[in-house]
Amino acid sequence: MKRSTALPVAAALSVLALTLTSCAGSSDQAGPDEGDFVSGGTFVTAVGDDPGDLNPLKAVSPDTFAVVSIAYESLIAVTDEGELVPWLAESWDETGTEVVFTLKDGITCSDGSEFTGQTVADNLNYNADAANATFSYGSVIDESISATADGNTVTVTSTANNPFLAVNVGTIMLVCDAGLADTTSLSDTTDGTGLYALSEIKPGDTYTFAKRDDYTWGPDDVTSETAGLPDAIEARVVTDESTAANLLLSGELNAATISGADRSRLDGAGLTHTGVRNPVGMMLFNEKEGRPFADPLVREALSTAIDRDEVGTVIADGEGLESISLVTKNPLLCVADKPEWTLPDTDLDKAGELLDEAGWTLGSDGLREKDGQPLTIKFVYNAPTSTHAAAAELVKQTWDELGVTTELLANDAAAWSEQLFSTFDWDTGWVQVAPGGPIVLSTFFDGATPDQGGLNFMWVDNPEYSALVAEGSSATPEDSCAIFQDAEKQLIERFDVFPVIDNILPTYQSGAVFEQPNFIQPTSIRMLG
Repeated sequence: MKRSTALPVAAALSVLALTLTSCAGSSDQAGPDEGDFVSGGTFVTAVGDDPGDLNPLKAVSPDTFAVVSIAYESLIAVTDEGELVPWLAESWDETGTEVVFTLKDGITCSDGSEFTGQTVADNLNYNADAANATFSYGSVIDESISATADGNTVTVTSTANNPFLAVNVGTIMLVCDAGLADTTSLSDTTDGTGLYALSEIKPGDTYTFAKRDDYTWGPDDVTSETAGLPDAIEARVVTDESTAANLLLSGELNAATISGADRSRLDGAGLTHTGVRNPVGMMLFNEKEGRPFADPLVREALSTAIDRDEVGTVIADGEGLESISLVTKNPLLCVADKPEWTLPDTDLDKAGELLDEAGWTLGSDGLREKDGQPLTIKFVYNAPTSTHAAAAELVKQTWDELGVTTELLANDAAAWSEQLFSTFDWDTGWVQVAPGGPIVLSTFFDGATPDQGGLNFMWVDNPEYSALVAEGSSATPEDSCAIFQDAEKQLIERFDVFPVIDNILPTYQSGAVFEQPNFIQPTSIRMLG
C-alpha cells in the first residue's frame, strides 16, 4: 500500500530542484589564512526574491530558508562534507527508536531568555503535531515521535524504527519559548539562539541581522569573539544575476549565487566560490496510466537515445559531475563514493527497437504512432535555469530522429505546481528532487500520489523499490544504508529516474569566505582585509 505524507505541495516544491538545490561541493581554490581575517563590518549576501513570512516553522522557499537560517540553530550542525557535528547539543546517543541529546551549557536566546531542554522538547513535539503543519512534519518528524526533557537532557523516542532519527530531529531549526508560544510573532521578527538576530526589515529590499555579544556555543567553538566575524549580516534582495555579479565585482556584495554567463567574468576577476551540488540533469517521468511513460519500454527507449556526454556538457555548462546518488542535499544520508548503478550506453538503434516492441511504430510520415495516436512527449524544464532550454533542444533533436513529437514547455514556479500536482499534464523533462536522505526520497517515489494528498507526482509503482524501502526503514542505523543504496539502484534500472549529470551551483565570495552546507553558515563567515 502506498504511504501517505502530510508534507504540503508548497514544501514539496522547495525540495524540487527548481532553483537552489543542495549537496555540498566547493571550488578547488585555496582559501585565505586566518591572518587575513578582519573582524567587524557588514557581510552582504544576495537572495533572489523577498523571503516574505519569516516564520521558520513554515518556511518553504529557498530564499526564506537562506534568511531565517541566519537567526535559528539546531541540535546538530552539518558540514560541507555532510559530517554531523555538535551545535546546540554537545553529544547524542541513538538507537533505532531512541536518541538522547545532551545540550551545551549556557545557551540563551536573542532576547536573553534561557534555552533549555524543555524548549527543545516543546519544539519537537510541536513539529510532530499534524495540526501545526510545519515544514518538517511528514518528512523528518510525525506523530510517531515524541520528546521529553530532564534538565539539559532531551530524550526523543519513536514508536517505529527510524535509522535516521538523530539527524532528522537534530537538524530541525529550533525556536525559543516566546516565539513558540506565539508563532504569529515570528512572521516579522526572529526568536532564536543564533549568533545573529534580526534588527531591521525593509521588505523587498534588505533584512539586517546584528551580532550578539553573548554567544559561546557555536560549532568548532565559535563565540562572539571569534576573529573575522562581521558585526552584521544583510540579506539583500537582488533579482537579476548580472546585477548581482556587478555588485560582487564592486565589493558591494560579499556573496551571491551565479549560474549563468556572468560566471566567466567573476572567474576572470579571481573571485573564489563555494557551492552546492545540483542535479541539473535529472529526468523524471510521469508514469500515470494513459501517459506514454507508463510503459517502462518507452522510458528505457528515450533514455537510451540521449547522448549523455553531449547533453550533459550543455546542461552542466561544461562543468558536469557524475551523479553518484539520488540524495543530493545535506546531510547526504547513505551517499556512497560512487554510484551503485550503471547507466546505458547511447544507442539510437536499440531505442527504436524498444519503441517498436512497445507498439509505437513508424508511420509513412516518419512519426511514431500507436492505435492511430502519435507518440507526443511534453518535455518541461525550469525557465530561469540558463542551460535547461538548450539541453532540452538537444533532446528534442534526438527524439525527432526516432519519430517522436516533442513539445518543449518552459515552466515558472506556478506552472510547476499546476502541472505536477494538479493537472498532471506533463511527461518528462529536467525535473529534479533534492532530498537529504533516502526516507525523504521515498516520499516522492514510494509515497501516495497527488490525488491522494501525496508527493509521488511521477505515479511510480515500483514493488522492488518499495520492498527495499520498507526493509531499510526497519533496519538498524548500521545496516540501513546498504539497503537504501540497493533501493536507489532499483529506481535507476527500471528507468523511474534518469540522472544525466550533476553540477555545482556556485556561490561566489567577495571580501569574505564562508561555508555553505545547504545555506551560508553564519558562524563560518570570515571577513577579509
